[in-house]
Amino acid sequence: MKTKQTFALRIIIFFTVVTLLIFGGWFWWQDGMTSVDPTDLKAQVFTVKRGEGVRSITTRLSENRLIRSSTAFYILVKAMGIERSIQAGDFRLLRSMDAITLARELTHGVNDVWVTIPEGWRKEEVATKLAKELDVPEQEFLKYAKEGYMFPDTYMISREASAAGIADIFISNFNKKISQALREDGRKTGLTFPEIITLASIVEREGKSDEDRPMIAGILLNRLRADWPLQTDATLQYALGYQAREKTWWKKTLFDEDKTIESLYNTYKYKGLPLGPIANPGLSAIKAVIYPKTSEYWFYLHDEKGIAHYGKTSEEHAANISKYLP
Repeated sequence: MKTKQTFALRIIIFFTVVTLLIFGGWFWWQDGMTSVDPTDLKAQVFTVKRGEGVRSITTRLSENRLIRSSTAFYILVKAMGIERSIQAGDFRLLRSMDAITLARELTHGVNDVWVTIPEGWRKEEVATKLAKELDVPEQEFLKYAKEGYMFPDTYMISREASAAGIADIFISNFNKKISQALREDGRKTGLTFPEIITLASIVEREGKSDEDRPMIAGILLNRLRADWPLQTDATLQYALGYQAREKTWWKKTLFDEDKTIESLYNTYKYKGLPLGPIANPGLSAIKAVIYPKTSEYWFYLHDEKGIAHYGKTSEEHAANISKYLP
């Protein structure tokens, strides 16, 4: 009899504990889903970083008192299946938002967009990217774009930004990244600052790595000082413009007839630097011009693997062409 009573008591205790856990879990979940402060209508800017994981996001949301429970919010995001839908950018969130509303907000309505401008792009390529990602009219942006001075970088840009405003962001970043010390050292090259940027834009397109750009810069400076034509493919590609068949601004295969076109950007035909930059160089290319590698080389080429090969004479260069180019 006593054994039966003990067993019955254990059953009662078990179900009581389970009931308490269920109700406790339910109350914990409900608390985690409610807003932090229903009366707080002041927007708070919350930034989701590129590549940031859900755990990091939920932790920071909790630290900013935008959610009640990071664990509950993490489970919610997983249950909703929106983990991969959360966007990077700036969001204006309220403490009066409940967890579900806030989670949905992170998947749409981002105010700012991350935009990456690669090194060596010309302004038309930048304009096309902005049109696709921010719906900025290409021709409107090109009115304000300044070739060579739109610093390649990753930017967070407001969807409401104007074409002029975006161009100003790029140019302002250029001015921040190119320090006064760099500008002072640039004078030692004998070039003006605009000439440095023009040559850097060529080095950006002609070089394949940070290692070979200083050498190429030194070779091109040798040619300039000796009053040789630069004879760079990149300037010729710039002059040729958009290639509809290849769908690129940079013609992939150049022919001898291309080298005869009439353009002041044709450095096979005209000596000296072209009229201006042919692309937007990164810091590495600019530094390569300011701090070039001195050598006795006058020629260079890249093989199919992108490895640079140099020559001191036209004979050595011809031998490299036969050896490394198909």
